[in-house]
Amino acid sequence: MLNLVKNEWIKIFKRPGTYVMITLIILGVIGTGILTKMYASSHTQSDAWKQDAIEQVKNDQDLITASQKNPSSVPKDELQNAKKDLELNQYRLDHNMSPDENSVWTFINANITLISFTGLFTIIVAAGIVASEFNWGTIKLLLIRPVSRFRILLSKYITVILFGLLLLAVLFVFSGIIGAILFGGGTASNTHLAYVNGHVEEQNIILFLIKTYLLKSIDIVMLATMAFMISAVFRNSSLAIGISIFLLFMGTTVTVAIAQKYDWAKYILFANTDLTQYFDGNPIISGMTMGFSIVMLIIYFVVFHLLAFGIFTKRDVAA
Repeated sequence: MLNLVKNEWIKIFKRPGTYVMITLIILGVIGTGILTKMYASSHTQSDAWKQDAIEQVKNDQDLITASQKNPSSVPKDELQNAKKDLELNQYRLDHNMSPDENSVWTFINANITLISFTGLFTIIVAAGIVASEFNWGTIKLLLIRPVSRFRILLSKYITVILFGLLLLAVLFVFSGIIGAILFGGGTASNTHLAYVNGHVEEQNIILFLIKTYLLKSIDIVMLATMAFMISAVFRNSSLAIGISIFLLFMGTTVTVAIAQKYDWAKYILFANTDLTQYFDGNPIISGMTMGFSIVMLIIYFVVFHLLAFGIFTKRDVAA
């Protein structure tokens, strides 16, 4: 199995596109750093954030009061966000904790948004790793080996996951390097304010960042698995890339919209991929638990692999 994975890894890194992907992630980190530094230079630190926080607290209180008088006047997600922002801003005011200071840790945290690009590149690799073998005709060379089809497909999937983790590590490490160069460690304590179960908690920023990056990668793993399944079942990388990328950027948005009216939205994959909602926010649907989301993810994960491995191992792929 190790040799099969090694062979797939070599194939990936023989493609120029692989180095383009890694380079784009690094350039994205550098670009974000430069823009953040320019913005920080034009906005001197002051106590202006306190006035902004006070105004935001008042606005959130007014919104919560309005919802109490007329529950249907305020959407559930907007009300939940108002309660979260109210508690966080009030905590910052009570403890004089400015949210504006830039440091290596806040920069790494800001680059969480770039995880979507690592997901995009992982999906592209997952969508092509099986379908390309059919397009190039090299699938026959794989199947004449004294190795089962199951192990061949498993080695490809393992390689996809390892590649996704590599991109995630590149993003995290280079965010730390660029953040340290541009902003240093900062003067504030290494603390992250999290909103958990209706109240604010102080968390170690380093542990929070590691946990968040790993939890955010679940979305990538699930979509890469879906793309891998489509590639194995339909032998079409374009179809796999198109569907998976659309769901990557629109799946959660559509799910949230459905969840505003229907509780059955909790069974949709994208209602469960973001496990950070249980550590630093509110579940998309009230009553959802982390255990429920984990079970749903396992079910989807198993179904994707049953389709991929079941069809690949039984179909006459050499034809």
